[in-house]
Amino acid sequence: METLILYTVWIITAILLVIFINRKTLIRAQVSFLFMQVPSWLFGALVVQGRLIEYPVGFLSIAYRASFTFEFFVFPAISSIFNVHFPKEKPWFVKTIYVFSFPTVITIIEVFLEKYTELIKYLNWTWYLSFITVTITLLISYCYYLWFFEKIKKIYGP
Repeated sequence: METLILYTVWIITAILLVIFINRKTLIRAQVSFLFMQVPSWLFGALVVQGRLIEYPVGFLSIAYRASFTFEFFVFPAISSIFNVHFPKEKPWFVKTIYVFSFPTVITIIEVFLEKYTELIKYLNWTWYLSFITVTITLLISYCYYLWFFEKIKKIYGP
């Protein structure tokens, strides 16, 4: 069942990328995707090495004990969508709802997977730590996104 869930997650994530990333936003999404793989890999490795979380079932689990699916595909894809569609021209409360909606959905799904599957097991971890780390990581990614494209704009123009 876990392997079926993993395949389904890959397919759903790919579909979300096709729906939310278009030709106009492709370069911005690619930069976000590639950037997010670094902190995602780092934090994933730290929580596994620190025996905070365990991933009993997953792709490449012999070589990589953290979640390859989440850290190298799903979370970078979510970050791409988050950054490209960030409501920067909207009021602060809309931005706040936007910022917290992504980690809320991710955390709810993670808690469900932790409770009902062998894909993730909390050892010394809780749902609110996931919520906090996902929120912070998405905000770091967005700051990098803004910084990177501001630099590009200064060099090459609008």
